[in-house]
Amino acid sequence: MTEHSRHDRAPSTSAGPRALPPRALPAPAGARIVSHGLYETRNVLRNGEQLLVSLILPLLVLVGAHRLESVAGGAVPGIDTLAPGVLALAVMASAFTGQGIATGFERQYGVLAHLATTPLGPLGLILGKALAVLVVVVLQVLVIGTAGLMLGWHPAAAALIWGPLVLLLGGTAFTALGLLLAGTVRAEATLALTNVLWVVLGAAGGAVVPLDHTGSGALLLLLPSAALGESLRAAADGTLDAVPILVLAGWATLASLAARRWFKWR
Repeated sequence: MTEHSRHDRAPSTSAGPRALPPRALPAPAGARIVSHGLYETRNVLRNGEQLLVSLILPLLVLVGAHRLESVAGGAVPGIDTLAPGVLALAVMASAFTGQGIATGFERQYGVLAHLATTPLGPLGLILGKALAVLVVVVLQVLVIGTAGLMLGWHPAAAALIWGPLVLLLGGTAFTALGLLLAGTVRAEATLALTNVLWVVLGAAGGAVVPLDHTGSGALLLLLPSAALGESLRAAADGTLDAVPILVLAGWATLASLAARRWFKWR
């Protein structure tokens, strides 16, 4: 059989060219951000080191300081001062230390640069990280707040209004500071600096223990850790302290602008 006869006997179709399958479209922006935020949250909760810094160590500080207060008396602040201070320490751990270290190594390994080219985009990537911080902070408030209540903490009812606002502002400020550090120095330096700064700011930066409001100590109230600690202690008492709120808002704004200007994806 010749080639020509084989073509003559081939079945003919009238349907025309086969239709291509519809092109897959990315999920809506909100769904992409939520999905990435949940992915980041799972990574935090599965990371033993981050859980140690973000949850276990603050709990140990709360319980240990409370026990010391029962022994030393007035030399150590009471639980009503310690509990919001430890919450400030925990927020700093998750927003600054945790996100700073994770983002620093993602940047060094090229993960950030690849994710930024996906439909998630740079803004979606940052918002997803912020969402993960928010979820972890909610978990910290539930765990540390419950522990504080069991130890005798008595926050005012208005703390349910002012507390979330302060936590949101503090989380924004320290997340921006963590991203700024992670996007400008090497991952190993970010690992060292975020851990050292977390310890120093927590121990002597006004987060856990209030600073002196007179003399040279008053200058330390301009630190973001002091502003967060002062704001949370005021919120726990049912008030909103304008000065530390403004200081914290200033840090959040400046750190966000600086991160936007100098953050390097590689």
